[in-house]
Amino acid sequence: KENPLTSVKSAVTFRNGPITMAANLFVPSDLDPQGSYAAVVIVHPGGGVKDQTASLYAERLAEHGFVALAADASYQGDSSGEPRSLEDPGARVEDARAGVDYLQSLDYVDADRIGAWGICAGGGYAVNATMTDHRIKAVGMVSGANIGTSWRRGWYGTGVDSDVLPTLEAAAQYRTAEVAGAEVTFAPFFPEEIDENTLPDLVQANDYYLTPRGTHPNVTNRYPLSRSLSKIVGFDAFYLVEVLLTQPILIVAGSKAGSLWNSTELHSRARSDKKLVIVDGATHMDFYDVPKYVDIAIAEAVPFFQKHLAA
Repeated sequence: KENPLTSVKSAVTFRNGPITMAANLFVPSDLDPQGSYAAVVIVHPGGGVKDQTASLYAERLAEHGFVALAADASYQGDSSGEPRSLEDPGARVEDARAGVDYLQSLDYVDADRIGAWGICAGGGYAVNATMTDHRIKAVGMVSGANIGTSWRRGWYGTGVDSDVLPTLEAAAQYRTAEVAGAEVTFAPFFPEEIDENTLPDLVQANDYYLTPRGTHPNVTNRYPLSRSLSKIVGFDAFYLVEVLLTQPILIVAGSKAGSLWNSTELHSRARSDKKLVIVDGATHMDFYDVPKYVDIAIAEAVPFFQKHLAA
């Protein structure tokens, strides 16, 4: 289909159990309400909100004829849920499933032509949701990260799972103190101060999330440490991927991304129709908003979804 080059955005809400999800819905500017469209659920990065890179990709996909939904995670942004800023991988996967529920409720969406696309931790969540929800017919991720494994082994994946044990001991002490009346301890998703020891990808994360480049009022850059860690570190987005992922998958990553190992590991393990695109010279954060690299990701995503979500 020819690219209409424009899209229409609207704010929508839908239910995810007790949670009210807040989302941006993007549709092609030439949408026919009587038509039947393929749709894509977009899953935002950990620490981000729907209005940043997730909506950028949703808008670009809508420009190419898809209906695209970018929602704030449960407990985050404009979505409801307590405690605020909680990062709960199980809830995040369920958020993606609830997004499919909502898209299937739209008369102009073909319920059998829904895909998922995730960025950073959202990539891992999108893959995990696809593994266990076969209403999702194809999945893609860009700068993908398996948040649980990354928390255990470190950003570069060079550690071992047991490296996280001292952190869990500290988290247990924080929770004990909080139950006794202490204030909740929060930790940052990305460093607010950088120095010569800050990892390059995290320097770029600081530049994206905490400067006018990509900041948003709903970005808190914090998560309740004890409550989130107990959920994150036991999570493996790719557990049983060899068996459960039967849908086609597209993986896009930068050659200079410290997170690249997440993409190469997933590609090596997946047994379904798969494609790995490593973009020379690109970093993890380049795919969030740098036009050159977003264009490359979209140039891969559009034909991928056109093929696998075909009528």
